[in-house]
Amino acid sequence: MTTQIKRIAINFGGGFVPSLNAVITGAVLAATELGWEVVGIRDGFDGLLFPESHPEGGLLKLTPRMVGDLAGATGCILGTAAQSDPFHVRVIDAENLVEEVDKSDELLEILKQEKIDALISVVGSRAFSILWKLSRKGLKTVAVPKSVENDVAATALSFGFNSALSFTAEILERARQAAQSARRIAVVEVLGEHAGWLALQAGMAVCADAVLIPEVPYDIRKVAAKLREKAEAGQTFGLVVVAEGARPLTGLDAPSRTSDPKMKAALSPGATGNEGSHVIEQSGQAAEKVALDLQRLTDQETYPLVLGQLTRGGTPTVVDRQLGLGYGAGAVRALSNNQSGVMVVFQPPDLKFVPMTEAINKFRTVPADSEFVQIARSLGISLGD
Repeated sequence: MTTQIKRIAINFGGGFVPSLNAVITGAVLAATELGWEVVGIRDGFDGLLFPESHPEGGLLKLTPRMVGDLAGATGCILGTAAQSDPFHVRVIDAENLVEEVDKSDELLEILKQEKIDALISVVGSRAFSILWKLSRKGLKTVAVPKSVENDVAATALSFGFNSALSFTAEILERARQAAQSARRIAVVEVLGEHAGWLALQAGMAVCADAVLIPEVPYDIRKVAAKLREKAEAGQTFGLVVVAEGARPLTGLDAPSRTSDPKMKAALSPGATGNEGSHVIEQSGQAAEKVALDLQRLTDQETYPLVLGQLTRGGTPTVVDRQLGLGYGAGAVRALSNNQSGVMVVFQPPDLKFVPMTEAINKFRTVPADSEFVQIARSLGISLGD
């Protein structure tokens, strides 16, 4: 027998992206139309697991009146949690040592005590496995994908990406103008550990000289040759956009600096092997390396610039506001149709629901024959290959 939904919760995991509040607005308005009550869980699952850390209460009742003006607002009224995994919660034991414990059953019991019938979680690609396991334990849940890198598999557009893209393109244009005035080569690193959508589309928007992305291992000599050719034509400046996950062709460069896997595991729950810059590696290494190599090969002065987490802030674009509202309302529609263990995805022109398993341990990367890749090449933008 299907349990009738009367009260649902919404929470956010992972890093901040623009337009989180729009998802809240969409979910609350749609749920209210069905006569459901909506509460928000503060800071991922922490509001329930660690209520003592929230003097104002770990749950926040959400009403249409409260969220009416939130869709375009910056920030997130519920907060987010970079590490919000109830299966691996770090606690201090009786011997004052740090250990990881499984609090998933405790979480489910608290949700039951709070009379929460279903959960909408707004998360990035790394958290779908957590929600899937909670779903397998009996929690009715729907995921909403968010990513400023647009790297969530199964959806054509994660909300947050369009706002990050607009901001990144604006900063790249300023960097290009500064480079032109100073007669230097600007090397700008942007987010994109596994996927180069942000670097590629923003770089195209400002007609960068080169864009280096994780999907296309680059030969720095080819990038330098293009910049030298440009300088010989009288344009002694340049703009190179580098995704943080861009890597040189094997054998052309010394191995990049990596952190000790054991150290990573000690500092970040669940970290194993070369997890990448989201664990403890310092951002900016890609831009620094490319800038130094280009300066050596072109005899032109270069300067690296790292946008990094700056792209996560700011006012959401209209596209992200609409998408956030649609995702929030779509998640409620999925629950009303008795769906669970699914994520809302945008597959133009429709919002659809697919199993979370389609996004677990997967990333949406730039295909070699992508239309964006072909356009970039047509514009004369070097991809370093």
